[in-house]
Amino acid sequence: MHTETVFILLFVVATTVAIAARRLRIPYTVALVIAGLVLGWLEVLSPPRLTKELLFALFLPGLLFEAAYHLQFRDFWRNRVPIAALAVPGVMAAIALTVLLLVPATAALDLQSAFGWRDALVFGALIAATDPIAVVALFKSLGVPRRLAVLIEGESLLNDGTAVVFFTLALAFVAGDVLTPAGMILDFVAIVGAGALVGGVVGLAVSHVIQRVDDPMIEITLTTIAAYGSFVGAEQLHSSGVIATVVAGMLCGNYAARTGMSPSTRVAVETFWEYVAFGLNSVVFLLIGFEVRITALFTSWLPILVAYVAVMASRAIVMLLVSVVLRGDRRIPVAWTAVLTWGGLRGGISMVLALSLSIFDAPHRELIITITFGVVVLTILVNGLTMAPLLRMLGIGSPQRERVQYEVARGELQAADAALGELAEMRRKRYAHPDVLEQLRAQYEARVQAAEESMRGMHLERSELRDEEARRASRHLMVVEKEYALDAYHRGVISQEALEEVLRDVDARLGELGE
Repeated sequence: MHTETVFILLFVVATTVAIAARRLRIPYTVALVIAGLVLGWLEVLSPPRLTKELLFALFLPGLLFEAAYHLQFRDFWRNRVPIAALAVPGVMAAIALTVLLLVPATAALDLQSAFGWRDALVFGALIAATDPIAVVALFKSLGVPRRLAVLIEGESLLNDGTAVVFFTLALAFVAGDVLTPAGMILDFVAIVGAGALVGGVVGLAVSHVIQRVDDPMIEITLTTIAAYGSFVGAEQLHSSGVIATVVAGMLCGNYAARTGMSPSTRVAVETFWEYVAFGLNSVVFLLIGFEVRITALFTSWLPILVAYVAVMASRAIVMLLVSVVLRGDRRIPVAWTAVLTWGGLRGGISMVLALSLSIFDAPHRELIITITFGVVVLTILVNGLTMAPLLRMLGIGSPQRERVQYEVARGELQAADAALGELAEMRRKRYAHPDVLEQLRAQYEARVQAAEESMRGMHLERSELRDEEARRASRHLMVVEKEYALDAYHRGVISQEALEEVLRDVDARLGELGE
């Protein structure tokens, strides 16, 4: 099957899964992995392998840039201490704890596949990163508080880069290279620092060019260059491409977008990157499912389960330590600690790092790959499917029940208003006896009054509902303004120059509304 045909079929599957996931109310990324597992088991498609080259060249830069582009720098800086604590010492502690838990656990269970410390160290390093592709995609759909979303997104964006560095150092260590603690620290700082420098240079260069042009297509192209150019440039210099892309994305989203893009261009750029993220997420999660062989998972179910428990326990301990150490406004609430622990999904990065292993003999390599794939699948399916219930149980995130009740009341109000309008038309056409129509009118007016009272009560109790409704109503009115202006232009009432001025004004207000 031709590559072009495969990618078209992948997008067909992704679209079908997106519709089904919306109907079934399950996370889209989880549904994609399930679809990939099933289709891979049935062998109905022959998709490209999820290699490190493919992930790093195509998927990772675009997804990292999109997430970093929309991450407000002031929010990130306000939470820099807990994010840095989780992304650097937190990753180191998670690796160490995984080794300490996994080696004795496999030995105690007398598993034929008992890990030695070398195997456990490599596995702990490659599984340490909470994959930003998985985490950010999931949390965007769950309505978590802003600070919690910043913590999970900021940590996952940074610890991906730090975990890859630690993985490289762990491979060198178990291969017999002499590494001193001071040397490892210097290597880490050099790799991460050089990546941040490359990302800063590319991001600032692109931002200055954007300030000097006013063309949406050119500016979209420049942000694409920033996303992929910063990643490739950093990798060519043997530094962290992930860190470079994150820095470039934050500069473009917080500096270039505010100082160099017109409102219309900002809307176009954000729309472009939202679609890129949707497309890349769709394909990469399907490929994760295709990459896993269900029979291998069932054969090694016990070591996979032991590794999954060790990984999640290590993350829980790290989160507990960080929450205990931090004080004041940097402190992480206990309930959030549970969410951050359970939100430690693993994804494609851990899988491609496992596939890149070459220093071990074949049995150990295959075992680590199988266990890594199993842990990735478990975190996506188990943690992903239970995250929304966990948020509801802890009272975190969007007030789902109140929101549903509010939407029901609004729907009843709109339906009753439509019925009252139809009753007026029925009266005009003498559809029924006036007494019958009057009785029906009284019933519908009572429904309108009840719905209005219910919505008014919820507005008083939930300010976020009021704010959200105000934004939605304002956005609707601005869309109406644009439609009217376009209609006036097509009817010859206003000139093209006047139309562009009106659209710029409306887009500016739309941009302010989205901030």
